[in-house]
Amino acid sequence: MDLTGSTVVVTGAGRGFGRALALHAGRSGAQVFVSARSPAAAQTVAHEVATDSGARADAFGCDLADPGSVRAFAEGVAAHTDHVDVLINNGARYLEGPDLWDADDDAITDTIASGATGTLLTVKHFLPLLRASAGADVVNLVSSAAEARNHRSQAHPAFYAAKAAQAGFADVLSQRLRPEGIRVISLYPPDFTDGDPLDATWEHASRTAGNPLTAQSVLDCVLFAIGQPRDCFIRSFHFEQL
Repeated sequence: MDLTGSTVVVTGAGRGFGRALALHAGRSGAQVFVSARSPAAAQTVAHEVATDSGARADAFGCDLADPGSVRAFAEGVAAHTDHVDVLINNGARYLEGPDLWDADDDAITDTIASGATGTLLTVKHFLPLLRASAGADVVNLVSSAAEARNHRSQAHPAFYAAKAAQAGFADVLSQRLRPEGIRVISLYPPDFTDGDPLDATWEHASRTAGNPLTAQSVLDCVLFAIGQPRDCFIRSFHFEQL
């Protein structure tokens, strides 16, 4: 899709799916703002975006578990643009281990803070820039772990808690921002295969009914949703699992 003239913000863009989103936003003509907990990782991706597509890309360090860091990120973006068209909440900490004792208290706190509080504060502090857009979208990469009675993942209960909170926030936000024309779109993918858009294998990944969900397909869902006319409010994408 064509995002020429649009501004796109991607959190958790230092690697994996966030990086793929940033690269594709740049290829689609957007001005891209990326964040990662590591400023160096964010800067590397911004450089990759600029080299790959020629798009303008700015990088910021942002720890989603730290309210001050989230505020500074939003203020930094506001110094470069007067509006944001697409905010993609991709960043969140993953935590392994099915037993509560598989993680210490600090890891549990950080996981819930980054996934739940971090998403809420990011939207809060970017909302003035979203409201300044002619048609803004907030995209949340949640997880199938947030779906009721979905216990297939071996993630830590703290991850389930974070994603459930993120889903609840996104659901009420969709209803409350709709009168302003701001769409809130949430995706609930299971674990999916990662991929590198800068590698030739990206375009040739097997995407048959017998394959696990791919990053390419999840990304296509994001682009499809934000590419719809403004009368189309897609609230969520849910995926069947193998």
